[in-house]
Parts: sequence; C-alpha cells; structure tokens
Amino acid sequence: MLSYRHAFHAGNHADILKHTALVCCLDYMTKKDVPLLYVDSHAGAGAYQLDTGYASQNREWEEGYARLLSYANGSPERRVSAPLSYTPSAAVPEALRAYLEAIAAFRARPGAESSYPGSPALALSRLRAHDRAVFFELHPSDCALLLKLCSEEPRARVRREDGFSGLKAVLPPASKRALCLVDPSYELASDYEGAQRALREALKRFATGSFLLWYPLLERAEAKAFPALLRSEAEAAGRPWLDARLWLRVNAPGERGMAGSGIIAVNPPFALVTALGECLPYLAAALSPATGGWSLDTSSA
Repeated sequence: MLSYRHAFHAGNHADILKHTALVCCLDYMTKKDVPLLYVDSHAGAGAYQLDTGYASQNREWEEGYARLLSYANGSPERRVSAPLSYTPSAAVPEALRAYLEAIAAFRARPGAESSYPGSPALALSRLRAHDRAVFFELHPSDCALLLKLCSEEPRARVRREDGFSGLKAVLPPASKRALCLVDPSYELASDYEGAQRALREALKRFATGSFLLWYPLLERAEAKAFPALLRSEAEAAGRPWLDARLWLRVNAPGERGMAGSGIIAVNPPFALVTALGECLPYLAAALSPATGGWSLDTSSA
C-alpha cells in the first residue's frame, strides 16, 4: 500500500516485539561460519527520526520504546522524550538487552541521537562481512531513503519490488541459510492473503529457511483468522512453528485499533523460544501493567 508510511509507527510496541525477535534470531544464526542471507519483504525507510517528521506526529514511540527504556532504567512512571539513553541492567532479559544495546549503538553515531533503527538497520548491525541482505520496498520515498542508508553498504541490495513475489525469487540462497522477515502493513485485506501465499511458496522452494511473519491483533475477521492459517502452512510443510503475542489491552468486539501484535516463526532458531519466554512477560509489565498480556505457543513438530 503506497500511502502507508511506517515512520508514523516507528518505535511502537509492535516494533519492540518484532525487532527483539529479529535481533535474537540474527545473533543466534550468525554464530555459524556459513554465510547467512537476510530478506526483508517490506523494509520501509530503514531508520527513522523520532523528534521530526511523521514519527513526531503520533509519537507512538512514547508508549513503546520510550516507556520500555524508562522501565528498563528503573523509572517505570517517568516520561522520556528524544534523545533517549539506555543504562544496561541485569534485570532486563538477555534478548531485550541485545535489542536495546543495538539501538543505543545506532543512536551513538553522529547525527543519529534522536533516531530509531528499522529492521534493515538492525539487521545490518548484526550481519557479518560475508553475509548478505535483500531489502524490498515499493514506496518511492521510503525506497529512496533506504537506498541512501545502504549507499555504502556492500552487503545489501535494495529492490523497489513487491516483497511478496520477490521473496521466492531470492530463495534458496547458495549457502542454504536464510532468515526472512515478512511484515506488511495489513492495511489492505489482500496483505493477509499475500503473506500467507508468500510463506507457502517460500516453503516449497526452501523448506528449511527461517521465517518471521509479524501480524496485528485487530477485531477484523481476516486478522483473527490469520495466525491459524500461517500455522497450518507450516504444518502442511512439516515444519515447526512458534506463535508469540503481546497485547496492551483486549479489544471489545467491533473495537477499532491495534490491541497488540504477534510473530509467527517458522523453523525458529533454537534460542527464540527461551528468549521470548523471558521477554514477553517483561514487556507486558513494562508497556501495559494494568491491561497487557502475552502468550507463547509452539508446535510439536
């Protein structure tokens, strides 16, 4: 959807769940010497300024990344505004520490003090010299920003193409190792079908690849049915799956707005189940102690 700009939502609760899982997977998968391919189906601009432009309008990061930082720094009620800093704490789960430290390192660069890294920037911070990344982004403005971010990055290719169809075109990699993130906006009903089809076709081409599919928790029929459809695609291919959900509230029937979000991981790295089991209750307490919650389900495959 070419009207969608992720900058409005940068650093919100959905980004926290998605990016914590992403950093955890990349850190685990890059322990092996064999090259890794990272694929981002809807890459966005790659990084965002929190105190200017779209991100400064809705300021969703205040109830997401800023609230988490406040909680991690020992001041759960403190309101923070950009620039934000993180003081490492042993009480923070290991995978969340890795996520927060990755953002802190990104923001430590000159001129990036008020920024938030999207999935492309986070992925590039974890990939090694012999790894590769392919970023798909259709929006012309975001694609231009992403090209600028990657202009001196030999590991990355930016393609202004549909990520759903582009995903299968880059699989399987020669190394037979890949992590693919699929996270459209879901503002179009067709995104649900597109993500499901992309997973099905990718598993046919590369059954052993690791896939992360983000989804929103909404009171819409297609949204409520979607996680089960993704799990069924994994089971039809005989592959294990993980379904992690984090919500800030429970929507009443017919209520509008995103109550939370989830991640389906197909062929999840070994470390992800344990990491999310530690992070999810911490995030629910940090972001919405009164009405938040979480769940974590896995297959028996």
